[in-house]
Amino acid sequence: MKVSNSLKTLKNRDRNCRVIHRKGRVYVINKKNPRFKARQG
Repeated sequence: MKVSNSLKTLKNRDRNCRVIHRKGRVYVINKKNPRFKARQG
């Protein structure tokens, strides 16, 4: 999982990426290709 300051560019890496808020953190997840996972912070 990548840790990044800004998720805007990471969201655009793949068509299936979704931005999700969990427990006060922001995540990018991708069900079809899990290697695109990222977290902000």
